[in-house]
Parts: sequence; structure tokens; C-alpha cells
Amino acid sequence: MMKVITLATASALVLAAAVSSEPAYARHRNNGGAVAAGVIGGLALGAIIGSQTNYGPGYYGPQEYQPVYRDCRMEREQYVGQDGRYHSRRIRVCD
Repeated sequence: MMKVITLATASALVLAAAVSSEPAYARHRNNGGAVAAGVIGGLALGAIIGSQTNYGPGYYGPQEYQPVYRDCRMEREQYVGQDGRYHSRRIRVCD
């Protein structure tokens, strides 16, 4: 969704720059300010587009970190499986 918003904003900026008319007095003056504004705008637009790349979850997976509990113990739990028999499993219980 963020990429769509960024693309729409960039398109609107390019369209506004292309459609806007230049005042008569600016045609005969030095355009150094316009060049500087274009460079700054291009750098800003490049930063926005570059920040939208997906680098993935990083070195560690998203479920790598778990909270640390101090008072934990293992208990046996019995349950009825799909085959109708009783099974037991060990579970960790933390207080």
C-alpha cells in the first residue's frame, strides 16, 4: 500500500511540474535556483523510492526472540489423540 501511495505522490509531483507554466519574468533570469531545486527534489524522491525496498526480516527470523522466564518447569499432560487413545506429552509451564 505504501508503494502505491509513493508512486501516486511522485506521479502527481511530475505532473504538476510538467503542467505548470513559467512566468514571463523568469524566462530571462538565471535558472540556478531551478537547477538546485531539481537536484534537491530528485534526491528526496530517490530517498523515498529507495526506502520502499524490502530487505526481508533480517539475519534473525521474526520468531527468533522469545521472552525469558525464570520460574519454568516441565509437566506431563495427557490428552486423547485422533485415534482415540491416551497420549502424554511434556509441556513447559512458566510462572
